[in-house]
Amino acid sequence: MGTTRAIESLRTLLVTADPGLARLRLASVAVASMAIAAGLVAWGRATLAPDEPVTVVLFAGVLAMISNLAVNEKTVPRQRVTTALMVLPALASTTVGTLLSPHRVVADVVFVAVMVGAVYVRRYGPRGFALGMGAFMPFFFTQFLQAKPPQIPALCVAVLIGLGTTLLLRGVLFAERPERTLRRLVDAFRARAHEMVLRVDDVYAAAQDGPGHRPGAEHEQVGDAVLERLYRARRRLNETALLVEDQLEYSAADRVWPGLENDLLALRVVDTELGLERLGVAARRLVRADDVQRPSPLALTALRTGLTHLARATDRRVPHRQILSELADARGAVAGLVADTGRGHERVQRAAFAVRRIADSVEYAQRDLPARPGEAMTGGIVLPGVPRSSAASPVAVAAEPAPDGIAHGRPDTTSGGRAPGRSDPSSGTERDATGGDATGSGATDRDRGLLLTTRQSIQVGVGTTIAIGLGELLAPSRWYWAVIASFVVFANTASRGDLLSRGWGRVVGTVGGVAAGMALAALTAGNQVVSLVLLFACAFLALYLVRVSPGMLAFWITAVLALVYGLIGQFSVQTLVLRIEETLVGVLASVVAAFLVLPKGTREAFGEAVEDFVDAADTVLEAGVATVLGRGAGGPAALESARDMDTALATLRARTKPLLVNTPKRRGRSSHRRALRVFTIVDHYARSLARTGAELGSDPTPGWAPTLEPALAAVRANLDGLRDVVVRGKRRSDGGQVLVHSAEELVDRAEEQAARSQDPRRRNDALVITRLLRRVDQAVVALAIDLGAAADDEDDQSPSSRARAGLVNTRSGS
Repeated sequence: MGTTRAIESLRTLLVTADPGLARLRLASVAVASMAIAAGLVAWGRATLAPDEPVTVVLFAGVLAMISNLAVNEKTVPRQRVTTALMVLPALASTTVGTLLSPHRVVADVVFVAVMVGAVYVRRYGPRGFALGMGAFMPFFFTQFLQAKPPQIPALCVAVLIGLGTTLLLRGVLFAERPERTLRRLVDAFRARAHEMVLRVDDVYAAAQDGPGHRPGAEHEQVGDAVLERLYRARRRLNETALLVEDQLEYSAADRVWPGLENDLLALRVVDTELGLERLGVAARRLVRADDVQRPSPLALTALRTGLTHLARATDRRVPHRQILSELADARGAVAGLVADTGRGHERVQRAAFAVRRIADSVEYAQRDLPARPGEAMTGGIVLPGVPRSSAASPVAVAAEPAPDGIAHGRPDTTSGGRAPGRSDPSSGTERDATGGDATGSGATDRDRGLLLTTRQSIQVGVGTTIAIGLGELLAPSRWYWAVIASFVVFANTASRGDLLSRGWGRVVGTVGGVAAGMALAALTAGNQVVSLVLLFACAFLALYLVRVSPGMLAFWITAVLALVYGLIGQFSVQTLVLRIEETLVGVLASVVAAFLVLPKGTREAFGEAVEDFVDAADTVLEAGVATVLGRGAGGPAALESARDMDTALATLRARTKPLLVNTPKRRGRSSHRRALRVFTIVDHYARSLARTGAELGSDPTPGWAPTLEPALAAVRANLDGLRDVVVRGKRRSDGGQVLVHSAEELVDRAEEQAARSQDPRRRNDALVITRLLRRVDQAVVALAIDLGAAADDEDDQSPSSRARAGLVNTRSGS
C-alpha cells in the first residue's frame, strides 16, 4: 500500500509539473532519436568508412536533437511534413558550409547571411522557424567541426539519418495522439484544482492558528508567504486551463468521453477555473477583513470542513460515486453559512458561496466526464441543495445559469458610496480616428513599424558579425561558442529587456554548467560507460527543462560538452573557462546590436502588449453583453474571445517582467506592477462575464438594453482611457490629458432595472452581470486616480488606501 501511494504521489507530481507530459515526451523522443541516429552512423562508419572522422556521429545526433526542438507544429501530419522539409535546407547548408569551410572570410559572410535568413523566415510561423533552424545548425556544425569537402557524402547521410530518426520516432512510432494528450491535460487540470483547494485551506488554517486570534493581535494579517503560494497555485491553474483549451482545437472530446462535445468541455473547464479563482479571492478577502467582517473560529472550521471534502473530491483516482458523495458533504458543511444573511457576515457568506459553487461546478463536470473511462456518465442527477426544474442532459445543464454569491439575488450591499460620474457612451463603442481597430497581429505590427522578425534579422546580422570578430580574437579555434550565444538569445524576445534577461540567464547557466561539468568529468574519468549514461541523462534534462528556463538548457548542454571532451580525451579546465568567456562575448555582442541597431525599447514592447490586451478585453466585454441581450454570436464565441484575452495577458506579463527587475534606478517599477495587477483583474472579471453570458445566451434579455448598453459603453470608454494614459500619458482622440470618469451611476441604473425582475433566478443572474461590470470599472478608475488621470471625489482618502488602489477601489468597498 505504501509503495502504491508513493508511485501515485510521484505520478501526480509529474502530471502537475508537466501538464499533458509534453516536456517528458519531447525529451524522451529527442534523446532516443539522438541515440539511434548516433548508433546507426557509428555502425555505418565502423563497417563502411572507418577512416571517416568520429565527428560525423556527433553531427547526426545533434541534428536529431535540434529537429525535435525546432518542430513545434500542433498536429502530427504537419509535424511529419515540416520534419521532412527540414532535409532540404539542412542538405543545402551542409554542402555549402563544408565547401566554404577552408575559406574563412567567405564562410563567415555566408554564415551571417544564413543566420539573418533563419530569423527572417520565422514570420511564417512554426514551419518557418523549423526550416530556419534546419539551415542554421548544419552550417554552424560544418564550421565547428571544420569539415572538409570529401566529407560531404558522409555528412549528408548523417543529415538524412538524424532527421529520419526524428521523423520515424516522433511522427510514426511515438506519434502524439491528440485525444490521449487531452485526457492527460484534463487530468492535470484536476490535479491543479486539487492543489488550489489545498492552498485555500492553508490560508484558512493560517487564519485559524495565526496571531489574529490572539488578544492584542487583532489587526495582524495572514502571512504573505501563504498568500503567495495561493497566488502561484492560481497561476498554474490558469496555465493548465489554457493548455486544455489549446488542445481542444486539435482534439475531439467525444473520442475520449462519448457524447461530450468540445464546447461543453471548454465551458466546464472555464466554469471550474473561474469558480476556483473566486474561491481564492474570497479567502484572501475574508482573512484580511476588518474586525466587523472577521470570521469566527466556528465559521473557519465549517469552511475548512467543506474544503476538506472538496479536496477529497478533486483528488486523483477517486471512484465516481465517492466524488458525488464528497461534493454533497462539502455543500452540507457550508449550508449554515450560506443561509446566514446577518449584517457583518457578508464576506463569510461569500466564501461559503464560493465553496458551494465549486462543488456544483465539479459535479457538473463529473457527470459529463467521469474520472475513468470505465465509469458511465450519470446524467439526470439533481444536485443536493441546488433546486433544478430539469437536469436532463449535459447540454441542457450547460445552458442553465448557476447561482452566484450575491445573497440570493439581493443587490451587492458592500458597494458603498456612489460617486456621481460623467461618461460619454459613444466613446466606448467607437475607436478614435488615429488608433484604428487592430484585427490581426500582422497588421498591428506593420502599423507600429518593422515586423519583429525583420528587426531581429537585422540585429542578428550585426550581433553575430561582432561575435565572430571578437570570438576569433579571443580564441580562433573556439569562436563558434560566441556566435551561437549571440544567435540563440534572440529567440522568443521582443524587447531589449527580454534579451538582457535571456542573455543573463544563458551566462549564468553556462557558468553553472562548467562547474557541474568539471565535477562530472572528474567523477567519470576513464569510465566510458558511466560517461555515456550521464551524457544522455544530461541531454535529457536539458531538453526536459528547456521550456522552463533557457538557462537550464545552457547549464546541462555545457555539462554534456564536458563529458564529450572527457570521452575524446580533450577535457581541460581552460577549455570550459573559455566557453564562459566566449558565451559572454556572444551575449554582449547581441546586446550591443539590440541597443544600437533598430532598438525596440522594453517600454515600447510593454505598450504594444497593453494595446493588444485592452483590445481583446474590449471585445470580450462587448461580446458577453451582446450575448446577454440576444445580439451575440453565442456563448462559445464569447469564450473564444476570452481565451484570446488570456493569451494577450500572458504576453503582457512576459513584456512586464524586464520592467520589474529590482534595481534602485528602475523608475516607474511600481506603476508597471500596479498596471499589470489591474489588467489581471480586468481579465478575471471579463472572463467571468463571458462565462455568465454564455450561460444566459439561451434565454437573453433584450429589454435590458436601454440601461445596460450605456453602462457597458462607459466601462469600455474608461478602459480605453486607462490604456492611453498607461501607454502614452494622454488620450489619442483629443490629444489632451485623460480624465476617466466613474461609470457607477450608469451601472446603478442597469442594476436597478435588473433588480425589478420578478423571476428570482433571472434577477440573480442579471445582478451578476452588473456586479462584474462594476468590478471592472472600479479597478480601472482606481488605477486612473492613482496615475492622476481621474478626479478623486474623496480627497480625504488615506495614502495607504491609495497605495492599494492598484488592486481594488477601496472607496467602493470591493
